[in-house]
Amino acid sequence: MRRTAPTLALCLALAGPAACTAPDTEPPPAPAGLTAQAGSATTVHVMWEAAAERDGVTGYQVFEAGRLVRELPADKSMVDITGLTPQTAYAFTVRAEDAAGNLSGTGPAASATTPAATAEDRRAPTAPAATTGRATGPRAAGLSWSAATDDTGVTAYDVYQGGVRIHTVGPGETSTALSGLRPDTVYTFTVRARDGADNSSPDGPAVDVTTPPASGDGPGTAPAEFTATASPGTVTLSWTAPDTGRETSEYELYVNGRPTTVIQFGAGAVPSGRAEHRIAVTEPAGTVWAVKLRARLPDGNWGAFSAERTVTLKA
Repeated sequence: MRRTAPTLALCLALAGPAACTAPDTEPPPAPAGLTAQAGSATTVHVMWEAAAERDGVTGYQVFEAGRLVRELPADKSMVDITGLTPQTAYAFTVRAEDAAGNLSGTGPAASATTPAATAEDRRAPTAPAATTGRATGPRAAGLSWSAATDDTGVTAYDVYQGGVRIHTVGPGETSTALSGLRPDTVYTFTVRARDGADNSSPDGPAVDVTTPPASGDGPGTAPAEFTATASPGTVTLSWTAPDTGRETSEYELYVNGRPTTVIQFGAGAVPSGRAEHRIAVTEPAGTVWAVKLRARLPDGNWGAFSAERTVTLKA
């Protein structure tokens, strides 16, 4: 029987340790929402819905035709299965595992057929020319994009967030729904096309999607309309201050995923609308920064992050 922390604490208080040591023999639920999409002649992208925290899942096992092919930690809910054979049908299933070693059953298999290989194909597809997106709830969004072209044919579209691929759909699709997002968060998405030789296009245009706060969370806390512009020796940041009920005088700046400094505006200089900050840079020209920031809220906590912007430094 799986015990959650509150239930175990109550058991210990009422019955003592001896009555609360029954082994966990209950398996977690089978992963839901399993899909498989061929990304090239030799790869298939397998995805499923992440388990709820209450299920106590610590990892996943991916099977092809009953044969274990990958093991993943609980924070991963997709994987590329590589080294496959062109023009071959595959069927995948996934099982969840908990800390006690209990394995879930398997839901319905997801099938995919790899396309034919194309010899000496080194030409990447064109980038999708346009991307649009909108939040469809506090934890979900919808994206759409223009179809790309390729000399041998597009086999998949990959959705990226913060430089990480988070979703893959088939060649005939130019829209998708994303789930598992966080409320009151700005996401920056791009889409790349891929062909049968695993050549990826450049990113299509980035689109920002802001998820609304969950019910009862109050107004959004992320700085809006964030931009980053490079000029010789300087990066200029600009954004619209969030509506926190007070003037926002502190912002935490992240560069390449790491906190680097706290931007502070002195008394009498706190921006109430559009804010701007210049950073002197000494790194070589051509260095790439990925920058984002978040505001200090009236309760002392940091708010949600702005969109992330990529900027190339100039001499």
